[in-house]
Amino acid sequence: MRFKTDENLHPEVAKFLQKQGHDAVTVWDENLRGIKDIQMIERCRLEKRALLTLDVGFGDLRAYPPENHCGIVVLRLDSQSRKHVLGVLPRALQLIRTEPWEKRLWIVDESTVRIRGGEPESDQP
Repeated sequence: MRFKTDENLHPEVAKFLQKQGHDAVTVWDENLRGIKDIQMIERCRLEKRALLTLDVGFGDLRAYPPENHCGIVVLRLDSQSRKHVLGVLPRALQLIRTEPWEKRLWIVDESTVRIRGGEPESDQP
């Protein structure tokens, strides 16, 4: 899977994804910090990358309809520490490997992964 990690995630998250066999780049490495959200999602669409972010604003289906992008994974976690994010991510990646990710919004928390967009919509434990 192709990811772009948002500026609110430590660059180590992209390194973790790369070690898992994913093509992952960071907003940090591309010097894109501070660009507008709409520009970020458009850039991801053009690069055919899913955005991985802690920004819950990307979970707004009206602003970011799933059919208009290549996938958004919003980590909605109690703690946004690097250690906690890296602890939750493996479980989410297991599910991402089994489900279509394009044109989907994934909301990941400590106990569930909610998938919106595509057919059918579902909640996964």
